[in-house]
Amino acid sequence: MVSCKEAEILQTPKNLTVSEGFENPIGFYESNPTFSWQLPILDEVKSQSAYQIVVASSPDLLPDNADVWDSKKQKTAQSAWIKYGGDALKSRQKVYWQVKYWNQDDNASDWSDTNNFELGLLNNTDWKAQWIGLSTKEEGVIGSQDNIIHRPQYLRKGFELSNDVASARLYITAKGVFDVAINGEDVSDDVMPPGYTPYKKRIETITYDVTDLIKPGKNTIGIELAAGWHSGRLGWMKSYWSDTESPKVLSQLELTMKDGSKEVIISDDSWRGTTNGPIRLSEIYDGETYDANLEMAAWTTSNFDDKDWLTVNATKVTNAIKLEPKRHTTVKSKIELETKEIIKKEGAVIFDLQQNMVGVPLVKVPMKKGQILKIRFAEMLSPDGTFYTENYRSALSTNYYTASKDGVVEWMPKFTFHGFRYVELSGFDTAIEPSKDWVTGIVQYSDFDENGTFTTSHKKLNQLQSNIVWGLRGNFFDIPTDCPQRDERMGWTGDAQVFGPTSIFNADVYKFWASWLQSVRESQYDNGGIPWVVPDVLNNNKVSSGWGDVCTIIPWKIYFRTGDKKILEENFETMKAWVAHHKATSENYISSMNTFADWLQPNAENGKVKGDTSHNLIGTAFFAHSAKLTAQTAEVLGKTEEAKMYQKLYETVAKAFDNEYFDDQGNVKGVKATQTSYLLALAFDLLPEGKQKQAQQNLLVKISEADDHLKTGFLGTPLLSQVLDNMGETDLVYKLLFNETYPSWFYSINQGATTIWERWNSYSKEEGFNPQNMNSLNHYAYGAIGEWMYERIAGIAPLEAGYKTIRIAPKTNKKLTSASASLNTTYGEIASSWEIKAGTFSLEATIPPNTTAKVSVQGNTNKPLLVNGKNVEDVKEVKLVKTNADSFELLAQPGTYKFQSTVK
Repeated sequence: MVSCKEAEILQTPKNLTVSEGFENPIGFYESNPTFSWQLPILDEVKSQSAYQIVVASSPDLLPDNADVWDSKKQKTAQSAWIKYGGDALKSRQKVYWQVKYWNQDDNASDWSDTNNFELGLLNNTDWKAQWIGLSTKEEGVIGSQDNIIHRPQYLRKGFELSNDVASARLYITAKGVFDVAINGEDVSDDVMPPGYTPYKKRIETITYDVTDLIKPGKNTIGIELAAGWHSGRLGWMKSYWSDTESPKVLSQLELTMKDGSKEVIISDDSWRGTTNGPIRLSEIYDGETYDANLEMAAWTTSNFDDKDWLTVNATKVTNAIKLEPKRHTTVKSKIELETKEIIKKEGAVIFDLQQNMVGVPLVKVPMKKGQILKIRFAEMLSPDGTFYTENYRSALSTNYYTASKDGVVEWMPKFTFHGFRYVELSGFDTAIEPSKDWVTGIVQYSDFDENGTFTTSHKKLNQLQSNIVWGLRGNFFDIPTDCPQRDERMGWTGDAQVFGPTSIFNADVYKFWASWLQSVRESQYDNGGIPWVVPDVLNNNKVSSGWGDVCTIIPWKIYFRTGDKKILEENFETMKAWVAHHKATSENYISSMNTFADWLQPNAENGKVKGDTSHNLIGTAFFAHSAKLTAQTAEVLGKTEEAKMYQKLYETVAKAFDNEYFDDQGNVKGVKATQTSYLLALAFDLLPEGKQKQAQQNLLVKISEADDHLKTGFLGTPLLSQVLDNMGETDLVYKLLFNETYPSWFYSINQGATTIWERWNSYSKEEGFNPQNMNSLNHYAYGAIGEWMYERIAGIAPLEAGYKTIRIAPKTNKKLTSASASLNTTYGEIASSWEIKAGTFSLEATIPPNTTAKVSVQGNTNKPLLVNGKNVEDVKEVKLVKTNADSFELLAQPGTYKFQSTVK
């Protein structure tokens, strides 16, 4: 007999998404998506025993008459990444879906709210529009060197409708970057769409719902088009600069009328264009020049005469370049920063935002007609108060605005972005006293939400967390860049692979990484090599160990933190080809591959930027590591024979590594012994068990020789905390983390850093700026320490892919009295917050439904452990597994708990 309570319908599932976390997307890219949801937080819902998904062409058909796909009841705990099982969806198709679940007692929930998604144009043949634009190539001087300049274009098309519109979709993209308006209204707030991809292989397209902007009668669509990444200069050498075609746009406006008829307005040679608009120049590195005297009132409306404009050039879409819907979010203006301080300096005024950022300034400045406002940027000021711009190298990073009348100018650039903390203005009306509201920093980055939080009782540690987050914001500008201010801003693969896990904790960046990894696959050389940067604008056919390994490391890291096998499926062939390239560039399994090595290791001999660690040792270590990750990937994907093959390869390379570089006492031999050489051996499990303890002791000696400071660069630093923690040397990790002197994380904070720096000593108050060529003050690589901070200080880590099994095991330190973190995962929010007060250690933990957690609570195990105020034995949801000398080990079901123990 079923009780009334058991018969109750459970609350519906929540947070429904498709594929990499999209909620109700339009212009979606995936014809065979996956479905995910989270269970509600209820006492009655500890786990899921079954689910059912229904998909229909109309919401009216749900849930009982799903005509697209019905999964039927599936008995499984899987609540994420469920593969769609119907016929492949088609371009423009819009479908609606619901899901229900059964809990651990086989009680059913009600159906979820109805979600939907609409596909974009999936195939080149869907495009009837043509590429259009003007010939804009001009010779100019940018960055004190000759360059090809493309003047921004203004393109427009008028059209007339006799019927009311029921729905309107604008499908659009560009070889360049664009902004589009219909009838005088901006279509979106996207920044520099469509984004940055390997343009010779793929260009992303974007879909906009413009139904509300279309009216019966006369209509006009207007598009501003600039060079962007496609046709502007990229890189610090002229040989890298683009000398390709002028920017072009592709626009297809599809209209469904209320009477059921359809009309299509396409880009073709009936459009008109001009380059005689107010944006005179716009370059990513060099800034934007705007002349308000050339503004064209109402040019995107039907009340404008374009008879003096030129007829555009038009070319048909071919299959040479794949056109695909954008698979991650566009860049948006996300945050506004107010000026905190004004500094007057030699005829100019400097506005200090007191936070290094990436984006553009919004200026509201009084000017007189004909005055030219000059806007410059800097990340820091020189000791004498002047602008420090040497680290921008040839990037001019300067905007100009010419006023057309007296009054307050309100303006922000459109097709460029800058890395800065300080904004310098000159050329304004000096009769008026400057005020802080003249400059607002508009922070721009790819449109993702925060995914985790982290805070402690330590002020500088909190500042480090802030620096990590601001480094992420500053360098996730459609691709993961290496620096946002100088003549570079490229997708360096090494920087990406070391920072990936930290970024996944802080932000919802799965779709961001998945999209960029597609670019990695498209950029892979025929010999399996991965370029230094992706997209590969350097075109030098060169690779680097530790950098190219991004194609094995990031997919695995994403999989382990999300549980989605698709990221492995998409990248498996690329991983195999890269491992084959490792093998081809080795002799007897010892690498001879080129490498940037332990890039920017501090205190290296003779100031070597590649550090002191043997290049071949590094290459061999990463060869083995990538082989092992490929084996693990094959195993997850059910490719048993390949898993065995790559596991054997890993073991073979590891043995060769050990024989070549380590003696019987676990000492590095034949090459210079460094912290990083030991870290690679231990982190990648390259030594036989008998040597590991000795190698660990040798590592400790190397750290001691450095006065208990790190001596690691880009590749060694992310491994340092992981290896030491696994050795039980958590206090030493804390020591390295809390060091105040160079080289250390707090050292840069003591010098005023508000982001992560490229070098440990980019600036010091005593010696000023590092004189070396590369000196970015916003460079996220060393922010990789964040992974350890979240997983060990706060104590949240995955033990099973997707956090299906969670470890909550914070490690305390005498310099901290509290720490807390929260993380949004596949299954819901995990939280861990601890405090030591009055001899009591308190840990509050939240474990989401459909997961379990292994919890470690520090304390005197000879004293009672309380859970929610009760003895642990009296709480059925928590099981005490064992006690150690200084901790209780427990298994916990979903729920929120407060653990209390006596400090030992």
